[in-house]
Amino acid sequence: MTHNIPLTPRPRPLSELSDVRRRVVTARALREQGVPLTAAQDRCRAGGPWQRPLPGVYLLHPGPATSEERLHAVLLYAQRDAPPGAAMLTGLAALALRGFAAAPPVAALNRVDVLVPHTRRLRSAGWARVARARAMPVAEVAGGLPVAPVARAVADAVTRLTDALAVRRLLTEAVRHGHCEAQALVRELSRARVLSRPHVVDAVDALVAEGRALAEERLYAMVRDAGLPDPCWHVDLRLPEGPHLGGVDAYWPAQGVAVEIDARGTRRTDEDGENLWARYARRREALERLGIAVVHLTPARLRDDPDGQAAVVRTALMTAGERPPAGYVVVLPR
Repeated sequence: MTHNIPLTPRPRPLSELSDVRRRVVTARALREQGVPLTAAQDRCRAGGPWQRPLPGVYLLHPGPATSEERLHAVLLYAQRDAPPGAAMLTGLAALALRGFAAAPPVAALNRVDVLVPHTRRLRSAGWARVARARAMPVAEVAGGLPVAPVARAVADAVTRLTDALAVRRLLTEAVRHGHCEAQALVRELSRARVLSRPHVVDAVDALVAEGRALAEERLYAMVRDAGLPDPCWHVDLRLPEGPHLGGVDAYWPAQGVAVEIDARGTRRTDEDGENLWARYARRREALERLGIAVVHLTPARLRDDPDGQAAVVRTALMTAGERPPAGYVVVLPR
């Protein structure tokens, strides 16, 4: 056994690191390379060859930082003295890395949002603007860097925006290009407590309407591709000379099977102040009491597992004979 093997791996020399990691380093990395803090500070004086854009983070050249350098500097600042996964880019910077057309390029951003656990004592500084999460999401990767999931990144961006058109463009791109579902965005915006802002509510209502239209297109495709019998599309159900039972997205009268897409928006009450979710539950219960099987689908399931959802609908149609006959209802176009 030899005794000249170090117990811990030696730090890699700066010359062996990638370009951006050679140019943007922490005070700890410099110390590991034999550069004392006093020497680093001397090099950051006016007219010196280095800069210190963030506490504990050094830029090893005197000129303006590139976009890549700014992002790495912010992550190094937020990740110091923290376990892996304790920081990720969010907001407009994360969306720009994903190629969002509605997000300005990183070079145009004065601040870069970085998400950290709410228990960390980390303050916004320089380029870095700290956002906090009680439950950190699982980081994704864009441009080789850890970023927050799209719904969370959009919500963090919207908290900083006052321009209604910019908000609408971000929300629309997120849903229309398939980055996330409208419902996931609504949940994150609700968590961020921005749904009371009129320009956000208007944008979200338009978004939910678009998300429903996309879900309906997926439902059409699911029925067609699975070879299911054609239903009555988008109909209202009513008892003969009786009350209105509500609308469904698809209905097979012979089998007594209805499909509803759950694409609820931001509103919790109707014009009369009635709780909409309670009303939806009562409608479903009323249909089931009449022997009508109600299949509940979400936009995410229609997108991610259309074959599985088709199997659920097919099972409901095939087992119709095992249920008591559905009560007679009048089917009207919606």
